[in-house]
Amino acid sequence: MEDAAISELMASAERGDPGAGERLFAALYAELHRVARRELAKQGGLVTLGATTLLHEAYLNMSRREGVAFPDRARFMAYSARVMRGLIIDHVRRRHAAKRGGEFVITTDTAIADHVVDDPRELERLSDALDELAKVDAGLAEMVDLKFFCGFTFAEIGAMRGVSERTVQRDWEKARIYLHQALGAGEAGGL
Repeated sequence: MEDAAISELMASAERGDPGAGERLFAALYAELHRVARRELAKQGGLVTLGATTLLHEAYLNMSRREGVAFPDRARFMAYSARVMRGLIIDHVRRRHAAKRGGEFVITTDTAIADHVVDDPRELERLSDALDELAKVDAGLAEMVDLKFFCGFTFAEIGAMRGVSERTVQRDWEKARIYLHQALGAGEAGGL
């Protein structure tokens, strides 16, 4: 579906059209499902959820929130990725709490790269660092969600945000530096 049609669905949903949210979800379902699969793949054995379950849980979570506006596709996708990230973290916390402190796998690899996150504490630290980044610069945090969690290229993010690919690359570098410092020098090197 074209961006103009997506934007119109978002506007209709904001105006209170009861079916617009469902039509928006349906229009972006394949793309959102890809984001869910990608995020779950990064978690390896930590998460026992399926991509469809995660996506539907995210939809239910998002549909219950009032006053959330999405002026464009990029913000909707970034918000969706944040909701999925939160659901995954909650799932991992519940799973490990149920095990009463079961065995954790400790890694020395980065939390911000295309790899499997083996330690739920690492995932939580990443989430906390991204939340802090959002307080400092919401645009940078959104860009990280689009790149890291949604898997968009710099060119795709630039097109969604109406900026050059080079601008997105510079923002990515700023976000990397911030997260590198927030997570510790040895843990964000692969970002």
